[in-house]
Order: sequence, then structure tokens, then C-alpha cells
Amino acid sequence: MTINQAQIATELHTIRDYIRYSMSCFYEYDLYFGHGTDNPWDEAVQLVLGALHLPWNSDGQILDARLTTAEKTKVLDFLSQRVEQRRPLPYIIGEAWYAGMPFNVDERVLIPRSPIQELIEQHFAPWFREGPVERVLDLCTGSGCIGIVCAYAFEEAEVDLVDISADALEVARTNITRHELDERVEAIESDLFTSLKGRRYDLIVSNPPYVDAGDLASMPDEYQHEPDLALGSGDDGLDITRQILRQASEYLADDGLLVVEVGNSEVHLQQAFPEVPFTWVELEQGGNGVFLLTADEVKQYCSQL
Repeated sequence: MTINQAQIATELHTIRDYIRYSMSCFYEYDLYFGHGTDNPWDEAVQLVLGALHLPWNSDGQILDARLTTAEKTKVLDFLSQRVEQRRPLPYIIGEAWYAGMPFNVDERVLIPRSPIQELIEQHFAPWFREGPVERVLDLCTGSGCIGIVCAYAFEEAEVDLVDISADALEVARTNITRHELDERVEAIESDLFTSLKGRRYDLIVSNPPYVDAGDLASMPDEYQHEPDLALGSGDDGLDITRQILRQASEYLADDGLLVVEVGNSEVHLQQAFPEVPFTWVELEQGGNGVFLLTADEVKQYCSQL
């Protein structure tokens, strides 16, 4: 699709006009929605308001406001990127929301969408022990969203954000600063636990790459903009998860908890390790493939995998 910006700018004038036009384009070109919205209306609203630097929940009365020429150009540029390049909207705007908080994002990191946020909001109850939390690890952190939300949930904890990608950690550091958590949250470049010798954590949370080869090859075009390093993990999607399970006991406190998201690779994991007593969480807000293991379970069943 090629958007004739000059012609459209002479025919459309209000925010409402551009939201309606964006929706029409989304339907006509059969876009995929899964990076913050799940329908054309919400996507169109966020695209137009994002281009205008307006909050997504702006008063509806603003929809009939007329745009300047420069604003029309900005909206149509965003729309062109979304439709012609199929870039996910958070990359176009440069921001994604997770657990009710904004995070900087670009193509160096996965767009936040992990259902683990529901567990963080519940302080991982009833599985996580009560009492003070001193250290938390967000493994394969990407933008840092999971670890930063954990830092809000456990206000006295020190949180390590770990990733093998130096590019991803640059983004994570901007989010640490954005949320004014530099004193408690640290970004560390490490191939899983390699650079963490001697550290132990009350809580290890991870949303590692877990897409199997078949799913990776069939994903919509929008996902092709996300870093391959953050998505694929071998034929069955479990290469990195296996490493986490084998090594986690050395870094978990004696009463610690391991929480890992494996998505649709849940089936592969259960088939590969039928003896491991994974606790699979039923998520009220949607999502699947999140398991929990206590430190004792990790030590007993996983260290020799």
C-alpha cells in the first residue's frame, strides 16, 4: 500500500477522521494485532493519539479537534509505517505499556506482553513465601519491564536485569532511569548465569526465548521486526529453558522460587521432562505456559537434566 499523503491531508481534518481512515486501512490490508492491542479500533486510536503526543485515554471530546498540516503528516507517516512496513505500533511510537506502566521500546527488544505481570501484581502468591525480598533476578530481561515491575512490587529488593544482548541492555537502562530506579536496579550483560557467580536470589523470573522452529517460521510479518535472539530457541523452543533449569539451583536462595514463561512450548516441556513437578499457573487475564518451581524442586529434579 502506498498512502497518498497530500491528497488525504486535503480531505481529512479531525482526529476522528484519521482514526476512521486508519481503521479502514487496517481492515483493507489485513494487519495482525498482538503487540499491545487486539483490534483495529484500539490500534487506530493509539496510533493517531501517539502521533499527536496525546495520552491514549484522552477525553472523547478531543476527537473533533482539527489537525495542523504538520500533525497530519506525522499521523500519515505513522500509518504508512504500520501498513506498508507492518512495523508493530509500539516500535513506531517508541513506547509500550506493561502492568500499567510505560516503557521505552525499539527493535532491539521484544515488545512487552508477558502474562507474568499478573503474578507480579499478586506478589506471586500463594506460591512465594512471605517475608522480605532482598534480591530478584529478571533473566533474559529485554526492555527490563518484568524486573522493573518486580522492583515496584518488592520495594526493598535489589533487582538484576540480565541479558546476553548489549543492545537490549541499553534499552533496559533507559527504562531503569525513566522509572528512577538506578539505586536498586542494575542491568548486567551475561549469557544466562555466567556473570552472576556468587549471587543468590529469592526470586528468579524469566521470559526467555521459547518459540519453536515451526511457530517461528509461520509468525505474522509484524513479528519479523522483533529480534530473532529474543524469540527462537531451537527446534522445540526449549534450548534456553533447559539451561535455566539445569543451572538455577546454584543461584536460588534455599526458600526461593523460579518462575519461567514458555508459552506454547509448554507441551514440549512436559513431554521432555515428565518427572519434573512443574506448577502450571492458570492466568485469569489470559496467556499460558507459565510454570513455577521451588528451590527444593529445582535442586531435586532439574540439576541433572
